[in-house]
Amino acid sequence: MAIKVHNNNVGIAPRKVRQVCDLIRNKKASEALKILRFSEKKEIAIVLTKLINSGLAIASESNKYDIDNLVVGTLYTNEGPMLKRIMPRAQGRAYKIRKRTSHVTLELKEA
Repeated sequence: MAIKVHNNNVGIAPRKVRQVCDLIRNKKASEALKILRFSEKKEIAIVLTKLINSGLAIASESNKYDIDNLVVGTLYTNEGPMLKRIMPRAQGRAYKIRKRTSHVTLELKEA
């Protein structure tokens, strides 16, 4: 049995989120929080920290899990809806700007 937590429509590109996800996958929850605390990508680290803390809160309420033995099992990010904007350019042209979003899914399981 595992705890699944989702965060949809995060305003960060999925490629950037995956870089940080690879750092904490298959680590203990407490160790993952320490890694995220000192990560250089602060905005992504805050999003993932909130996800882990949400999963730990669910685990503590249910009393089925030992919080010290929880491990970040599967952690992945998918592409969310893309916001399309237009940037004016020279001679009446326009370039499309694609602001990418991502859906992050975290699964905590017992070691």
